[in-house]
Amino acid sequence: QVQLVESGGGLVQAGDSLRLSCAAAGRTFSSYDMGWFRQAPGKEREFVAAISWSGIVTSYADFVKGRFTISRDNAKNTVYLQMNSLKPEDTAVYYCAATFTRYDSSLYVRAKDYDYWGQGTQVTVSS
Repeated sequence: QVQLVESGGGLVQAGDSLRLSCAAAGRTFSSYDMGWFRQAPGKEREFVAAISWSGIVTSYADFVKGRFTISRDNAKNTVYLQMNSLKPEDTAVYYCAATFTRYDSSLYVRAKDYDYWGQGTQVTVSS
């Protein structure tokens, strides 16, 4: 089992940047592919980005391509989400999630395929 704790959310203005962090505790961090999801009020949880156990393979939702970057530091058991050029529509609770890696080049983009979740961190972008 792995425990996940997100941090780094906050209130920013449109065009600003934020970096979210997700610290993992428990079993070997490098055994997991990691993902970031978000959920706005009244909406379903949606995929944002994912990264393979090695950090080599990444995947992004179309609406964040070119603005967000996912990365990980296996030595620090942490995954990051660098968010640039934030827009009001990025306002949501952001969750990190972990799933056992299959050691291939594919990444899950559906929430139901992830096994462990953090508690979430609020990101609010004002116009």
